[in-house]
Amino acid sequence: MSLRQRIGISLQETRLSDKLTVRETLVLFRSFYAQGLSPDAAIAQVALEEKARAYTDKLSGGQRQRLAVACALVGDPELLFLDEPTTGLDPQSRRQLWDIIREFRQRGRTVVLTTHAMDEAERLCDRVAIVDKGQVIALGTPRELIARIGGEQIIDFRIGDNEIIDQDALIRLPTATRLRKDDDLFSLTVSEPRLAVPALLDFLRENGQSLADLTIRSATLEDVFVTLTGRHLRDDK
Repeated sequence: MSLRQRIGISLQETRLSDKLTVRETLVLFRSFYAQGLSPDAAIAQVALEEKARAYTDKLSGGQRQRLAVACALVGDPELLFLDEPTTGLDPQSRRQLWDIIREFRQRGRTVVLTTHAMDEAERLCDRVAIVDKGQVIALGTPRELIARIGGEQIIDFRIGDNEIIDQDALIRLPTATRLRKDDDLFSLTVSEPRLAVPALLDFLRENGQSLADLTIRSATLEDVFVTLTGRHLRDDK
């Protein structure tokens, strides 16, 4: 029982009573804890002051999700579990929840976050565990995991329609460490783009191939996930 008083949990989908207002919902959840925040303080933390008297069935998806997080925060927990808190939210609501999580961390508390959004994990987490088929296949800081794929820069490019390219030759370009092809998009992992890009352009020109587009970007946790698992993120997996 004492452990329950120290943790807060917000599930991917929380069933809230349509017959209660936002404030009444927080009063109910606050009654489960011996100590914690006042309902109004919890409402303020998730910026729902204007909706305090609104019934929960009148809230938008983002507002309902923020209310669910407030229910997890109202006991002033030391450890907060969040299960895919931003799934299905619009970009603005997603960013608002990110700010709530950051503020909680800044108070010296711990968050265990489950998410399929690799950019979310990369921005919010100090340590990341990548789980595939129930097994932890990688563990470390975002920077450490990105470094493991053999380079910190990705050259994304496409060539002309119906053109064929020698993929074995691409991986032999200067500083290239890995090549991934997704439909018509080639992603070449390199350690030094200043050497790899001119070599790539020369290679395409010498082989009579046209370049449709090219982008250089930093490697991300999604690149790590796809490299380690050999597939893209899928919500149904």
